[in-house]
Parts: sequence; C-alpha cells; structure tokens
Amino acid sequence: MRRGIGHRLNRVLTQRRPVGTPTGSGGKTTTWVTVGTVRCRVSQPSAAERVAARQQGAVHTQPVYCAPDADVRRGDELVDTDTGETWRVKAVIYPSVRVYLRADCELIQAEGDT
Repeated sequence: MRRGIGHRLNRVLTQRRPVGTPTGSGGKTTTWVTVGTVRCRVSQPSAAERVAARQQGAVHTQPVYCAPDADVRRGDELVDTDTGETWRVKAVIYPSVRVYLRADCELIQAEGDT
C-alpha cells in the first residue's frame, strides 16, 4: 500500500500568481493575484549545498514539496503571511510516479523596518 505525502505537508502558504494587464500604450502592468493556499513542506538546503552553489556562482534553489494535484506553476509565489518569507517558483518537477510535486524556489526574505 502506497502512502501519500499529505502527512508531511506541515505548512500552509498563500499562493499568488502574476497577472498582466495591458496599459493601453503597448506595455503591461503586472499585479499579483491571490490564488488560494497550498499545503506544503519547505525543505532547508544543507550548508554544503549553499556553499557549492555560491562557489559556482549559482543561485541555490530551495525545494518546496506539495501534493501531486496542487496547481503550482513556474512564476507563482508562495508566501508565509506570518513571517513575510516568499518563495518564487523557478521550476515544477514531478517524480516518475506522481506522488508529489516539487517546486524549486528562490527564497526572497522579507525586509524589516530599520
């Protein structure tokens, strides 16, 4: 019997998606629309992974795991409204058997008042 990953999804994040609106003069304005919430698990990269990425001049992505039927897309943002942390989805990946959805994200830390 295969067990799902639902019991491991220990966070609820607000999901936002960019929507473009024509400006009327050939450009467009992008606004963020709240799609809903998504249950997920945010995995922390190891120190070794961060160092290796930095040495290679790469931006290290942080995996966020969701249920396989979650409608998470590249370009979406996943936001923790309590901490202000935001993860921008860079890629969405499924394993060979769709038991979860992995969203590789870039963490955008909230700015504090100074």
